[in-house]
Amino acid sequence: MRPAGPGGPPPAPKPPRDTKALALKGGALVAIAVVSALLWWLIRHEPEPTPVADTPSKSGQFQFTLVEGPQVTTDCASKAYGDTKKFFTDTPCTRLSRALYTTETGGKKALVSVVLVTMPGEVTATQLKTLTDKDGTGNVSDLVRDGTFKAQGAPKISGQDAAYDSHVSGAEVAIVLAGFYDKQKDKPVLERIATDALRLSGDLRR
Repeated sequence: MRPAGPGGPPPAPKPPRDTKALALKGGALVAIAVVSALLWWLIRHEPEPTPVADTPSKSGQFQFTLVEGPQVTTDCASKAYGDTKKFFTDTPCTRLSRALYTTETGGKKALVSVVLVTMPGEVTATQLKTLTDKDGTGNVSDLVRDGTFKAQGAPKISGQDAAYDSHVSGAEVAIVLAGFYDKQKDKPVLERIATDALRLSGDLRR
């Protein structure tokens, strides 16, 4: 077909552009760009998490003050007595740390021995705890018994009036003995002191 001549109908006009829709699309793109930039900035500048502080071993029911030690050795047999000494002769430990603490409560002052024994493994550690938990089987000598701590008026903390507690964790055995000064007596309180002092064994690893 031949094209229309000069006398033919004029070409149809182009539809008008929707400027409002274009403006909305442009605004949306700008908003997306702004949000993306903001997210990127937040990611790059995110504050580092604040580390959680470890609970110190000093926090507990009683407050303890170190008065002697820690003394560290690998010869447990020479620092023990009774059946416990024989046990160490047959089954040597790998490390022994001993210390003395004091604490006061209700007008009474207590002297506390804390011992941390490291054995070759979990089995021998459990055997040691089982042995020292029994009466009449000896123990690791505290620093009063072996004459290291010579403070005047220090109570003997390995007698019948003393409180005892122990704990085994892996190859480590913590042993605590506690006694009041001036021959004061309150066995329930003394036993709570001994149990609370077990946490101090963590300081003896250093």
